[in-house]
Amino acid sequence: MGASLVLGIIFLVLGLGLRYWINRRKFYRRSPTGAEGFSSYEKSVIIKTSERLGKWIAYALIIFGVLFLWSYSRQKKEKEKASQNMEIQNPR
Repeated sequence: MGASLVLGIIFLVLGLGLRYWINRRKFYRRSPTGAEGFSSYEKSVIIKTSERLGKWIAYALIIFGVLFLWSYSRQKKEKEKASQNMEIQNPR
């Protein structure tokens, strides 16, 4: 298994997991009327800022994961193409 495949899967799972966790926390923080509840203004600012930063990190992880998986598929296709060319050039 290639390193790019493993990294792609890890980054993709981490990114999706982080997005899920942030959205879940936000959902359970809401009251029945739909308003978010915080115990103080400072906590509200810190939590919202950290969640916004966390979402950007999650997006970056997802993008890197997809790029690593794409890179792995390109390497695999090139390796298959090279082996087919070698087989055509050197028939048994």
